[in-house]
Amino acid sequence: MPPQTYFLVSLPASIAESDQPSDALTTLRSAVTTDSATTYPFSIPTFKIGTLEGLVQQADELSKLEQSSRGVVEKVADSLRSLLEGDEDKMREQKVVNDKPVSAYLTSFAWSKTKYRSDNRPVSELIQTLQKELNSIDNDTKSKFTQYNTASQSLTQLQRSQTGNLSQKSLTSIVNPEWLLKPDASEYITQHLVAVPTQQGKEFLKTYEGLSEWVVPRSATLLAKDDEFFLYAVTVFKKQSTEFVHKCRERRWTPRDWKFNEGGKEAEDEELRKLEKEERKLWGEALRMGRTGYGDAVVAWMHVLALRVFVESVLRYGLPANFVTGIMKPEPKRAKKAKQMLDAKFSDLGGNAMNRDKKGKPIKDDSSTQTEMAGAGMGGGNESFEPYVFYEFEIA
Repeated sequence: MPPQTYFLVSLPASIAESDQPSDALTTLRSAVTTDSATTYPFSIPTFKIGTLEGLVQQADELSKLEQSSRGVVEKVADSLRSLLEGDEDKMREQKVVNDKPVSAYLTSFAWSKTKYRSDNRPVSELIQTLQKELNSIDNDTKSKFTQYNTASQSLTQLQRSQTGNLSQKSLTSIVNPEWLLKPDASEYITQHLVAVPTQQGKEFLKTYEGLSEWVVPRSATLLAKDDEFFLYAVTVFKKQSTEFVHKCRERRWTPRDWKFNEGGKEAEDEELRKLEKEERKLWGEALRMGRTGYGDAVVAWMHVLALRVFVESVLRYGLPANFVTGIMKPEPKRAKKAKQMLDAKFSDLGGNAMNRDKKGKPIKDDSSTQTEMAGAGMGGGNESFEPYVFYEFEIA
């Protein structure tokens, strides 16, 4: 299922004869037919405004912060997808905002005055607050998912070690320590375990003594076998150990590392149970963190967008701030048509940055104006100039 597209549109209240935002919203709604998109109010409070130069700088900062916000949402969504093994139904259950679907949150958006207090606070402070919030969400979710992934990898590694053939699996339950020399039993000799393919067993027995110097003659002892491999123990003088191991690998015989385990098979099984319990616990914690982090990241992103719309609207439409903002939810495969309807109705707001072709359709022809506006962080999701404040986005 493709992601839902949304438009965020801000227009001056002067598009309505009454010059009232409520009537301007009605005008915005009437511009696009309901079979193409549904328009909802997107309530943005009035913020404390500084200098014109400061607003231009903040527009640039918000452009970058909005991209960063989108990135955090996408990273958390990807982590949830991995955790839930790509199950779309389960993901929809977890990708919520304030315990309701993302669409419901967006279409009823209101500035969170408790979380991001806006009264008499300059835009620059709100930008800093949102930046810190997003960094915290990113770091917390990343840390928890990394913790889970580490535990999952450790569990997978141990599980794999208990399956497979003699060249791969754990030897704890196969090799009896009494069959081998203890590591500190001799200052001069040691034993190597080698997994040899069954079809090469005879060749191994004929040639192993000549693989390197100081291999103890007739020391090869068969410890175990399966359908694919023999497992032999060979005694070698320590000073030739490296050469012996190297020669084994050259012949595609697999040297096996083996360490004495005090608890043997029981200790290994206990370690497996411990890792399984830890992995389950961290999976649950990661899921809860992902659900919370996703919702918080979407909230932060929408507040960044609200600030961005406010700053650009003031820069475009002037003071006092008198504009209306709506969020549009296009019907599937109707986003392009909905945008064409908006352009047809409001392209005149673009001034000399918008002209019309011979058929009367709006076209963009002032490249210098477009470059200046886009360079200031204005112009929407694709950073091209629009005749009105417009952002198009999808939520992962």
